[in-house]
Amino acid sequence: MTTPAAGPRRRTVLAASAATAAATTAVTTAATITAPAARAADVVRRATHDVFAHGVASGDPRSRAVVLWTRVTPTRAATPGSGKGPRTSVRWEVAKDPSFRRVVKRGRVTTGASRDHTVKVDVAGLRPETWYWYRFRAKGQTSRVGRTRTAPANGSTPDHVRIGFASCSNWPVGYFSAYRGLAQREDLHLIVHLGDYLYEYGSTGVREHAPAREIVTLADYRQRHAQYKTDPDLQDAHASVPWVTTWDDHEVTNDSWADGADNHQPETEGDYGRRKARAHRAYDEWMPVRMDGTADLRDGTRLYRRLRFGRLAELSMLDLRSYRSQQVEQVGLDTSVDDPDRTMTGDAQMAWLKKGLRNDRAQWKVIGNSVMFAPLKVASLPGPVVDALNSLTPVVPQDGVYANADQWDGYTADRTEIIDHLVEGGVTDTVFITGDIHTGWAMDVPTDVGSYPLTPNAAVEFVCASVTSTNFNESFGVPAHDPVTVAAGAAVQAANPHIRYFNPDDNGFCVLDLTAERAQCDWFVVSDVADRDATISWDVSYRTLAGTQTVERADAPVE
Repeated sequence: MTTPAAGPRRRTVLAASAATAAATTAVTTAATITAPAARAADVVRRATHDVFAHGVASGDPRSRAVVLWTRVTPTRAATPGSGKGPRTSVRWEVAKDPSFRRVVKRGRVTTGASRDHTVKVDVAGLRPETWYWYRFRAKGQTSRVGRTRTAPANGSTPDHVRIGFASCSNWPVGYFSAYRGLAQREDLHLIVHLGDYLYEYGSTGVREHAPAREIVTLADYRQRHAQYKTDPDLQDAHASVPWVTTWDDHEVTNDSWADGADNHQPETEGDYGRRKARAHRAYDEWMPVRMDGTADLRDGTRLYRRLRFGRLAELSMLDLRSYRSQQVEQVGLDTSVDDPDRTMTGDAQMAWLKKGLRNDRAQWKVIGNSVMFAPLKVASLPGPVVDALNSLTPVVPQDGVYANADQWDGYTADRTEIIDHLVEGGVTDTVFITGDIHTGWAMDVPTDVGSYPLTPNAAVEFVCASVTSTNFNESFGVPAHDPVTVAAGAAVQAANPHIRYFNPDDNGFCVLDLTAERAQCDWFVVSDVADRDATISWDVSYRTLAGTQTVERADAPVE
């Protein structure tokens, strides 16, 4: 077990080489790139404002297709959420080189105020496991160049797949230096965002949210998405590789469930279903994501989906807000967390997930999971002891006394169904990658937490820290790695021996590298989210060897 100690720790500071810096400039520079073949008429009509102020993005890579995204501002008045601005024709190009000498796909789409002038194109007919560059043109301007990559062919066996993952980027709390760290890497194949891409609050701090109030209307959600996409570090990260995203609660509002949320007051904020529909509409418009399998805005709001990376890995992205039962109100000894009629996933998503968790599909079954799956207990008992007590009266939840009912701890029947499915099917090499909790963790997923480590594990879980959102030391009002937080972290691990690593204080991101031999997760941390020029350094690495379902320490990050 590893607990962050007070004072200096051994870390390797990230530093981009001159070659990397040059490549990054070529691929992800924020400067507007002017098309060399622009016609004189285009120059005459050139807008005097930035038409592509919100950058470019790609997402949901398949072996022969990828989604491209941008937003155009055709007139100065056509600001996000305004409902203003004319219908606008936008051209797009995909090339095999950043200078666009070898264009392989091109087309034209029309956008307008009804979709907030966003553009989503599902480009098909590409080659598997190939880097491409893309750009957009409108109103005499050319967007910055983005870089994207298709997935390996389904039957192929890639040497490795390398995934950056992050969550919980709260604008007012600080700067998005973690995104800068992801964008500067030249070795990632994709970035996975595990939720809380934005926050709904009307907060102020290092930076101020826009609008300066809690967002409720469709215009509000559009404006908030637009604000986040003006961040230069986030723009660079989106332009560097394709993203695969899911939402957690703050994309709508705090502690949401299927029919409501803790932070929703119907008497002043209206019907929750309408608010959720508005938030989901803005998300669909502003994110490079397929819903119900397409990039069309009219296709519904089913966000859970699966992406294949040859025979090596399959990524199942979950939606753990749209179908879940309401959270239990009481924490501790509330046995309703075990109620089989309560669900985290909903029946359809559960059946879909279990179908994907089979050894014959891919070696590594990676689950993009917005809230912690493994138990986090303040006390626990062996399974047989719990069974004996509950045979008399149901006084103790099946897995012991839980800490947070908004996580899978509040929906233990669904968690048990997944674990039983893994065990009974002999499924190996399942890895949960998780966000939400603003802190870094590496954990075994026990079949019986009360008997750990005497009973087998079903999977492992790697949890990334937040991009900016507050963690332990801010909650306690003390510096990072203060004795208070060190002691708190040690207490958490003592009560949960399946937790092999816990960093309660740092913000940052993770890199997951998958090979046939192992899955390794590296944690990188930001020196100070309030510092625009914060440094980024390696903190620690953990891995699971193929077939073991057990986490162990690794000596260094992947090269």
